[in-house]
Amino acid sequence: MAPPATGTSGNTALGLPWVITAVAVAFAVGTQYPGSAGFPSFLHGRPSAKRDLLAAGAGAVPEQALVVRQRDSLVLDHVPSPTEANASTLFIPNGLDLQTMLDKPFHVYHEDFLDIIGGSPTLTLIADSGTDPLFHEAPVWYPPTDEMFFVQNAGAPASGTGLNKSSIVQKIALSEAMAVSHLTNAVGKVKVETVTSDPPVINPNGGTNYKGNIIFAGEGQGSAIPSALYLVNPVPPYNATVLLNNFYGRQFNSLNDVAVHPVTGDIYFTDTLYGFLQDFRPKPVLPRQVYRLDAQTWALSAVEDQFDLCNGIAISPDGKYVYITDTGAVRGFYGSDQGRAASIYRFDIAADGTFENRKLFAYIHSAIPDGVHCDSHGNVYAGCGDGVHVWSSSGIFLGKVFTGELVANFQFAGKGRMVILAETRLYYATLGAEGAALT
Repeated sequence: MAPPATGTSGNTALGLPWVITAVAVAFAVGTQYPGSAGFPSFLHGRPSAKRDLLAAGAGAVPEQALVVRQRDSLVLDHVPSPTEANASTLFIPNGLDLQTMLDKPFHVYHEDFLDIIGGSPTLTLIADSGTDPLFHEAPVWYPPTDEMFFVQNAGAPASGTGLNKSSIVQKIALSEAMAVSHLTNAVGKVKVETVTSDPPVINPNGGTNYKGNIIFAGEGQGSAIPSALYLVNPVPPYNATVLLNNFYGRQFNSLNDVAVHPVTGDIYFTDTLYGFLQDFRPKPVLPRQVYRLDAQTWALSAVEDQFDLCNGIAISPDGKYVYITDTGAVRGFYGSDQGRAASIYRFDIAADGTFENRKLFAYIHSAIPDGVHCDSHGNVYAGCGDGVHVWSSSGIFLGKVFTGELVANFQFAGKGRMVILAETRLYYATLGAEGAALT
């Protein structure tokens, strides 16, 4: 994994493609300490086998992991100006270089992250598309064939998608990825296959499992093709059905992501503005909202509208909470505003399926949070500007899988496997955690 070009004052400029704009970036704060005296304070308090493992020295930490001591970055000798350190730079603290952070991509911020990554995590680059962001969103694992589906970026200038042509659905066989997981770079060894449904999903962006099929959220195209939810058969002939394409006669703006409640089966989805902000959808006629499709009655209702730009959505394994990302800081072709939201919000899901008790779950220190998912224990993961970030269910930041470039989305493939979508690069990770049960 070659590092981006180094900038000034320990900050590194990222010339990365992105889901919305080329300005998006990340701040990665990390450092590695070889002796027990250098480890974070959480390693010196209550007894812990994991703490003992870390205190034994760097050799006891998994080979591809490094421990991050956050307190050493609270005060800097030099705090760069906003033109030097912002959403287009990586922060590299004194004593650490970017190559080391890439060589050891599992960054431990809290001892519980060791359980998540397991004893020998690996990260493998399995595909590189050059400038075309083929590896963008909607990762869905289909267990019967052990394949991972995902989609190309809709509206990205480098791909020419959006108004003139639709982005595409693709898939990989996980058996091929598993066979090269011992390598750091396995580009060319895993086949990326295009999937053409009938009818086609127009500008797909979000996706989830649903009763043996896949629901894709299509953003639509121009005024003639509305944004819609599609139900797609994951095996040939990939026949598809439109589940819904309007809100009481009005077109949705730009359906972005979708999740299914693990208990009730209700379908929740986000509707935002990125089709409009990327010039392939008309001016909005609805607010930016989250909707619920009742699995019993098929009644459609809006359940939350307090967002700048709602984006990714995930539901906890027990069905009690919903996590929604707000990416208001990024305005598509119209630039960015770092004073706006780059946050994850959590809501309680009431017995009637509505949302209550809104809470700021996390503000992202690296660009914005895009795709969001939970593991089987309820830990929360989000694709961010420098990799996949992980929090406990109570909002404690545990660590990250560091790619040094923006991750729009990712997905578990059962236990110990994850596929990571970094726009023009596709990664396969092995770790200790297991994804939440499929719907």
